[in-house]
Amino acid sequence: MVEEVLLAPGKIAKRCGVAVSALHFYEQKGLIKSSRNAGNQRRYHKDVMRRIAVIKAAQNLGVSLEEIRQTLATLPEMRTPNQEDWQQLASRWRSKLDERIKAMTALRDSLTGCIGCGCLSMKNCPMYNKDDELASAGPGAVLLKRKMHSKKLD
Repeated sequence: MVEEVLLAPGKIAKRCGVAVSALHFYEQKGLIKSSRNAGNQRRYHKDVMRRIAVIKAAQNLGVSLEEIRQTLATLPEMRTPNQEDWQQLASRWRSKLDERIKAMTALRDSLTGCIGCGCLSMKNCPMYNKDDELASAGPGAVLLKRKMHSKKLD
């Protein structure tokens, strides 16, 4: 029987390009798991490197750690995603990413038309809210949110 080699946190961190503290953080968040050796030191199976690669790829796409955790939790026994799993994970995130792209584009377009001009005119600003008339519509930049939402519907 071949005994599986377990790797120290420093080796995993170096190989994955993350800090050891990131490994501990991911473990605390339920994204990866480790075991303990006889000296009570953390050790990782080498397949955790693929799981970390998936986490980092998803983060680079703008997926939150909580969304990543929830999605990875659908895999049995914290299994490392394979190619088929990755396709399913990516398709779950695609529509959310498309929504974020539209919202960010709308925000970018609003900023260049308003603050980008440099005038900061309260008279001409499309986000001006005289006498807080929009308080009943909810918190935050209500007009900006409406504008972004209307662009989503386009």
